[in-house]
Amino acid sequence: MGRGPPDHNPMSPAQWQIDGPADPGPTLVLAHGAGQDMRSEFLDTIATGLAAAGLRVIRFRFPYMAQMAAGGPRRPPDRMPVLIAAWNRVIDDLLAAGTDPSRLLIGGKSLGGRMASLIAQPRGVAGLVCLGYPFHPPGRPEPARIAHLRELSVPTLICQGTRDPFGTPDEVAGYALSRMIEITWIEDGEHSFRPRKGSGRTWEGNLRAATAAVAAFANAQTSPG
Repeated sequence: MGRGPPDHNPMSPAQWQIDGPADPGPTLVLAHGAGQDMRSEFLDTIATGLAAAGLRVIRFRFPYMAQMAAGGPRRPPDRMPVLIAAWNRVIDDLLAAGTDPSRLLIGGKSLGGRMASLIAQPRGVAGLVCLGYPFHPPGRPEPARIAHLRELSVPTLICQGTRDPFGTPDEVAGYALSRMIEITWIEDGEHSFRPRKGSGRTWEGNLRAATAAVAAFANAQTSPG
């Protein structure tokens, strides 16, 4: 676990959060959601669990979030071209540093995972992980953000709460998604997998379930043979 030397460039590897082994073995890059920093409790918990399972987990901030983390005013997410460029730069830096593309997975929370899903296929990564995919805006099931998911050829895991307003089991069941997409439903979870108090489940338990699903998926995609 660690960071590089101090660097004021928000997209520099020195500004990444790295958990798990330092060597460029099986690696999962996770981007944050629209309103959650890369050091949110959600991502901290999942990254720590995955690191304990032997996976190198790298997190980075999109430019707008880096500005807020540096003390700037709250602002909306950058436009899609900026978000995609940020993702591509992180992947380029990892490949230049010796990361094996056959052992590289990308993904993230909500917005971060959606942006990763747009470049996973052209970048030829080993797998895609989406933690709470925003299939549609809450309360507006149409149009769904699934056009590129119909033809996706990259092995993909989506962990989705059964109460997620961005896409429920009944809604997702009606989508013609690629056969490469596997969905793990997190029981009674909302967009960040929190269950209701009376459900008999806990947020910690739901996060463990998601972490276990991601660890198993990552291992399956990066194991030799």
